[in-house]
Amino acid sequence: MSTITQPRALLIIDYTNDFVADNGALTTGQPGQIIEPSIIKLADAYIAAGDYVIFPTDLHTANDAFHPESKLFPPHNLANTWGRQLYGHLTDWYTKHQQDDHVYSFDKNRYSAFANSNLDNYLRSRHITDLTLTGVCTDICVLHTAVDAYNKDYTLTIPASAVASFNASGHAWALNHFEQTLGANVIR
Repeated sequence: MSTITQPRALLIIDYTNDFVADNGALTTGQPGQIIEPSIIKLADAYIAAGDYVIFPTDLHTANDAFHPESKLFPPHNLANTWGRQLYGHLTDWYTKHQQDDHVYSFDKNRYSAFANSNLDNYLRSRHITDLTLTGVCTDICVLHTAVDAYNKDYTLTIPASAVASFNASGHAWALNHFEQTLGANVIR
């Protein structure tokens, strides 16, 4: 008797130059840079297993007075800029796999990858209920995506070695929140 396993999805959230590179506009710096090997290892494992790798990536336009982030943060992840490109070796990984039908990339304009996007439809149409969240920032976009996923009844895993923030206390708080409040499996 064979068992059919449900596909899983790895979300690589906002892993761009502006959020990770030393000279990024809103960089996590070294904490973001050291998670790169973990993210790539996970992406390789998900593709090898026939699972999905999804890239929800922040997109902004310069001088957008109507976007709430414009009041909170300097301009970042602007359309058609170096800052919005994937960071480091993840660029090569994406270039190699972008034509794979199990790799999906989309623009997002809010912290949560679910806000104003078709992510929920994409996942449900593929019978995906198990999500692993990686990327930056642990206590902003990863957190808001996790809260929305929880509210939509997805099962969550967050590898601590694959998320980072520019705020160490916020990062620690978010890991605890994932585990204690959202019931996520936080791999430490």
